[in-house]
Amino acid sequence: MSVAFAGNSTTGTSRETGPLRVMIVDDSVVIRGLISRWIGAEHDMEVAASLRTGLEAVNQLERINPDVAVLDIEMPELDGLSALPQLLAKKRDLVIIMASTLTRRNAEISFKALSLGAADYIPKPESTREASAADIFHHDLIQKIRHLGARLRRKSAVASPPLAPASPAPVARSPVARPAAPAPAPAPSSGSVSTRPFSTQTPKVLLIGSSTGGPQALMALVTELGPVIDRFPVLITQHMPPTFTTILAEHLARSSRRPAAEAVDGEPVKPGRIYLAPGGKHMRITRSGADPVIALDDGPAVNFCKPAVDPLFTSAIDVWHGNILSVILTGMGSDGMRGGKDVVAAGGSVIAQDEASSVVWGMPGAAANAGICAAILPLNQIGAKVNRLFAGDRS
Repeated sequence: MSVAFAGNSTTGTSRETGPLRVMIVDDSVVIRGLISRWIGAEHDMEVAASLRTGLEAVNQLERINPDVAVLDIEMPELDGLSALPQLLAKKRDLVIIMASTLTRRNAEISFKALSLGAADYIPKPESTREASAADIFHHDLIQKIRHLGARLRRKSAVASPPLAPASPAPVARSPVARPAAPAPAPAPSSGSVSTRPFSTQTPKVLLIGSSTGGPQALMALVTELGPVIDRFPVLITQHMPPTFTTILAEHLARSSRRPAAEAVDGEPVKPGRIYLAPGGKHMRITRSGADPVIALDDGPAVNFCKPAVDPLFTSAIDVWHGNILSVILTGMGSDGMRGGKDVVAAGGSVIAQDEASSVVWGMPGAAANAGICAAILPLNQIGAKVNRLFAGDRS
């Protein structure tokens, strides 16, 4: 057994200041050591414990009292998916980030974990000896811990004691973002941000960008968009790696009861289906003759992301001009803001998810604070508004 403790636990109390306490749970001593060193180098977080199995994490949670847990999926004695509900039953506001290698099985398990209350997931590199893969894992993990932990701290001011037993409720939270900002800054309330009028042009395409918390938000949203999907193309960029986007497309198809799939380079863009940017490729729109077609781009990351939202938003202007409605959902960083500016400059409109319903109000907050949004709405109001706009409403 490998157990390491740092700092003092404050069982039954809510910590609103001081470093974020992170519990690392992974059966690989290499991964535990790597993550411990990364966290130890950050001024705003500390390693609360380093454990080998999910059973150790469950049994010692009250003693350790972490803010964030990085939880491996495949472990002896008690795997991550089995440990997840037990951890949340003991500490309902624990931020849990699932870690797994990029296999279809692990991607499916990660989606299941999100539905059970995990805050997010992160793909582990196949080998930490590959410098670029380790660098991406390092960057993404630290940012997820920092941003999701900061959200916990903001909520804790009015939360009840975190270690009181409670049944975990599914929370609409999750996946892959690489924000430009190194640390989260307190975002202004979405209620204090001014908006602009909606475009006078009727939209002919719906573009959606999302990141952390996006999968659940997307699945909730597309259930309400049947009338739009049937008549207009819907294109989505969600920050996610390969394999995960394949499974997300399958979930979107089930939720919307409409065709949904990863986009294929060169395929025509038509009404009646949802096109999802595949992991590891930017999705742009171009023309083949008079018809809009998908153009996948294997170029560098944009806003630390690949796929990124900005390339989708900006490229669509050459095809649909000002007849564009863009929606920016929950996510870290500012991806989508620059592309949203271009959409508005061309005559289109942007809707952002509000702060209260977002897992992280980074992407939608950046768009809102840039003054480009015609509306800033809770997730459960966005679908109805989109349907009205495509039906001709301009209010």
